[in-house]
Amino acid sequence: MKQIFTKPLFIAVAILVITLFGIAGFHYEIGYPTWLTMLLGIVIGALVVALIQLLLHFAAPWFKKIPTSIIISIATGFLALYIMRMYAFRWPAQVFYVMALIGFVCTLLMVFGVTQLIKTKNFKLGGVMIVLAIVLVAFGFYGFNSMEGDPYLDEDEETVLKEAHFLSKQGLENPATPGTYEVESFTYGSGTDVKRAEFAEGVKYKTPTVDASLMLPEWEGKKKKWREKFWGFGVDSFPLNGRVHMPKGVGPFPIVLMVHGNHSMIDFSDGGYAYLGELLASKGVIAVSVDENFINAHWSGDFRGKEMPTRGWMLLKHLEQWKKWNLDEPELKGKVDLDKVVLMGHSRGGEAVSIAAAFNTLDRFPDNGNVKFDFNFGIKGIITVAPTDYRYDREISLKNINYLSLQGAYDSDETSFWGMRPFHRMEYSEDFDGFKAGLYMNHANHGQFNSTWGRSDFGAPMKWLLNLEPLVSGEEQREVAKVYISAFVESVLKDNDVYVPMFQNVDLVMDWLPKEQYISQYADTQKQVLVNFEKDIDVTTDKNGVELSAENFKVWKEKELLARDGGSQQNNALILGWKYASGTIDSIPKYSIAFTDSINDFASTDTLAFSMAIGDVSELKIKDKGKKKTKPTNKGFNFSVVLVDSLGNKASVAVDEHNSLSQKIKSQFTKFKFLDKQMMGSDSEIQLKSCYIPISAFMKQEDSLRLNNLKSIDFVFDKDTLGVIVLDDIGFYAKD
Repeated sequence: MKQIFTKPLFIAVAILVITLFGIAGFHYEIGYPTWLTMLLGIVIGALVVALIQLLLHFAAPWFKKIPTSIIISIATGFLALYIMRMYAFRWPAQVFYVMALIGFVCTLLMVFGVTQLIKTKNFKLGGVMIVLAIVLVAFGFYGFNSMEGDPYLDEDEETVLKEAHFLSKQGLENPATPGTYEVESFTYGSGTDVKRAEFAEGVKYKTPTVDASLMLPEWEGKKKKWREKFWGFGVDSFPLNGRVHMPKGVGPFPIVLMVHGNHSMIDFSDGGYAYLGELLASKGVIAVSVDENFINAHWSGDFRGKEMPTRGWMLLKHLEQWKKWNLDEPELKGKVDLDKVVLMGHSRGGEAVSIAAAFNTLDRFPDNGNVKFDFNFGIKGIITVAPTDYRYDREISLKNINYLSLQGAYDSDETSFWGMRPFHRMEYSEDFDGFKAGLYMNHANHGQFNSTWGRSDFGAPMKWLLNLEPLVSGEEQREVAKVYISAFVESVLKDNDVYVPMFQNVDLVMDWLPKEQYISQYADTQKQVLVNFEKDIDVTTDKNGVELSAENFKVWKEKELLARDGGSQQNNALILGWKYASGTIDSIPKYSIAFTDSINDFASTDTLAFSMAIGDVSELKIKDKGKKKTKPTNKGFNFSVVLVDSLGNKASVAVDEHNSLSQKIKSQFTKFKFLDKQMMGSDSEIQLKSCYIPISAFMKQEDSLRLNNLKSIDFVFDKDTLGVIVLDDIGFYAKD
């Protein structure tokens, strides 16, 4: 026995293991002195290495009885599978090895069955083994694929909408309906592209190349070698390639530049927005889909966000080219109005358009002051579609620009609505006449906003783990993009404000959209925000000096809202939770915003507005009695909003009288819920819904209500006896 622990090799291994356990114990903070936890780590390390040594020592004779060929075969298979998982499949270990084990059993049965047939002529046993293998494979495939579906879908929670309020009932045309202009489509580019004929001999207009060496110094090593070998050009000669959809006519026309995000550079992305380009051009807008495939991902490497400034800068260089054509190209002279520009980006392109809008007003490149900028185009709005907002190491905050962001709740690539972070950072001057909006859509993924990216947000074999069955079709998802992007362009570039209400409330256009759950958020300068829960840790006051109070709540706090993966949404909100017995009037929760004498005159207001969402009911820490458990609801909680004046006059209106209640949208991205938690995070994230109650509704309840001397706004939770709700941005809209 002594010899087991005195071999030099074992002593070396033991010293290493015990030392590492001791270091781990030293840094393992459990409230005891570090010397004690280090000593504990050393003891545990010594016990572990001793027990393993003993176990293997006594098991060794049994291992010797196993034929060497079996050991070698098992070791070969395991090492090969390990290498494949690390460098090819990249599946989570617990899924990959279980599937591999099942596959091994099936192949083992098949091989032994065939052996029985050929060598021993035992057709009965061999046939049974082969059939069993085939049945197991069939059941395995069926079972694996049958795990798809939406486990959170509840038909009983379908929202009933008031069709009389639809914009279509007011005579407005669906903005996705093609316009009256004939459309001409063509490409422009270097004319020398060795991979793509449409940017070689197929171009209508040739463009010069641009030198991005100082913008993208990371173009080096194997990224440089293999990209230049594939494309035939380097970072000093990036082409200005674009697909144009142009209305036929004199002009000048507004222009929209559209740019893709990160995708395989050899699976070209720029053609995937033709459905938008053709629609916009038919409505009198030049639409250009910009080619930036050459800085996309490839097996030779991903720039990991270092290319983000270049993505934005390239858009501005395209506008620069259009400026030149607008002055001296005979067929394009005077064709484009560069004071009316919208930039649209998808995925990393969504972050790039914000960068471009920021660079547009700068004189120098912030990452290298030796690069001069001179752009200053009339960028009136940006559209971000399933965008990133963390790739560039600088946080972009914009001012006085219209903004729209679209996001799918089943986006497996960008799993959170990152487009709302620029929304919250966006600042407006009091005299700015514009808006910002967001739309969150259930069962929409990342890729289907581009018509060529496909239904799966991952490539094989990772895509086999995705839960694709709940997804809307690509046509349906792109229809949402057409409706909202076209309406945004009409509003921003043509000063046509008839579509603005649809950004305020998606319920008004549900007959134009696929039947799905949507959440819309909206803000502009016309709203006087009284309480937004920002920049103040005092839950009893807010920035305007209003007094805040709460009664009979189990949860009352102001906190930063988090994304699905735990990242910040860059927005604070109010969380209120309550639970009381039915019929106990004295226990009804009430949250009050009390006004001072300097802020109490709201006689000129037209609408009370606020944002709300369902919170996490688990925060109530409900102890269920017996076997019956409290089932969390995905349906919104109803409550009353009460206006009280200085004379004690009150008017109460239920939220659901004028709004569909905010619903919680949950997602299951993969076939396995435990994988969702590992790979994606929570099954939902808080997305606020903009809500509105007209002042006329209060006056109808109490016509003597004195709006010029309002005492308080009370949120009274008298409709549901249990719930957690999130509130934000409470204020009034003034009369037109």
